[in-house]
Amino acid sequence: MKPRILIVDDERVIRETLSTILDEENMETRLAVNGREALELLEKTNFDLIITDLKMPEIGGLELLEKVMQRAPQTSVIIITAYGSMESAIEALRLGAYDYLVKPLDFDDVIIRVKRLLEHRELIRENRILRQAIERKYSFSNIIGESPSMKRVFRMIEKVADTKGNVLIYGKSGTGKELVARAIHFNSPRKNKPFVAINCGAIVDTLMESELFGHKKGAFTGAVQDKTGYFVAANGGTLFLDEVGEIPLHLQVKLLRAIESHEIIPVGGTEPIPVNVRIIAATNRDLEKAVEKGQFRVDLFYRLNVVQIRLPALSERREDIPLLVNHFIQKYSRELNRKVSGVDNETMQILMNHEWKGGIRELENVIERALILSDREVITREDLPRSIVGTARLFESPAHNLKQALAMFEKAYIREILQKTGGDKEKAAKLLGIGLSSLYRKLDETTSKNA
Repeated sequence: MKPRILIVDDERVIRETLSTILDEENMETRLAVNGREALELLEKTNFDLIITDLKMPEIGGLELLEKVMQRAPQTSVIIITAYGSMESAIEALRLGAYDYLVKPLDFDDVIIRVKRLLEHRELIRENRILRQAIERKYSFSNIIGESPSMKRVFRMIEKVADTKGNVLIYGKSGTGKELVARAIHFNSPRKNKPFVAINCGAIVDTLMESELFGHKKGAFTGAVQDKTGYFVAANGGTLFLDEVGEIPLHLQVKLLRAIESHEIIPVGGTEPIPVNVRIIAATNRDLEKAVEKGQFRVDLFYRLNVVQIRLPALSERREDIPLLVNHFIQKYSRELNRKVSGVDNETMQILMNHEWKGGIRELENVIERALILSDREVITREDLPRSIVGTARLFESPAHNLKQALAMFEKAYIREILQKTGGDKEKAAKLLGIGLSSLYRKLDETTSKNA
């Protein structure tokens, strides 16, 4: 879509010349003789940019600028002024004009300035769209779950988001700790400031202090220039310390000092740097036990544990699995350009009964894999990994005793090996470690029981 530009000037030569050169640059222009005509056009049309002279009859450039700021603040304004009216140009900038042009106009310069303005507007628009998308993505209302345990989590996010208090999130791997941390940030007054995430368990102990607080050039071997740490990078926003229990004891003291004093000192530095950061920490360890064992400082624990949020494992919220499955199907249907509408009832039962040790991350991985492999509109058990199908089948109809449970497992395992060998019974017998006759006997027993 062409940029739409309104040119306002009582001198016909300037109006028409500007219109000609901008039209040649693939821009759509409209013309007005004065501010009154410009406002009439503005009522009917949205413009990306208005280029207006300062001195005009009826309504001049400054008055037009003020009215544009009130009626169409999304429209940028460039003022045209004579050299002797520079004070008015400065006043226009103060009132909200983007730029000014001095007569006599250098038309090459006009094109450069207009293009720069339009590129700047597009960048702002893209950033706004990106931020809105991020905020929607991390809105707590978009965290999937209707189980009682997840509703408690939502209520906690609502309560803590508007506060300044530090938050400690407990949860096993795959429960969505970072998702909750981002939801708190993007629903807080800090949402327009940085959200910086750091996995404390993934950083070498010797580098962690530099990563957190930064360092000065020459502070240690390899420090060839100053480095900004995560605290400074997150200034004004939120610092998410994932796996906070992995921070070594000698650094816990410095972390505590940074939280309490709201300032940090880079490695090799002497001057403290003020920081305004909200801390959200997460762990899958029992930090209270770590405190008892002397592995985690008690004073730091209480500084982090102002508000505590415990995330349930997927096994504790099985009623949310259908919602999560449908969410991931929609997500990967778009990403992979597949037309998959859902899963059949048997497959949903298998997914509901599986022990998801990898949490939501494991479930998402299984659904993505199924969409890649499936050539149907509905996911079936054939699209699931054999390990999940075999394990889940044992839980679908619990046996009454050990003998029945073993028989169920043997039956499922033999079927899985036969699938693996493409029905070749001789190969299957070798993989099972039994004779071919024994395999036939077991298959006969299975057939007779099902008859």
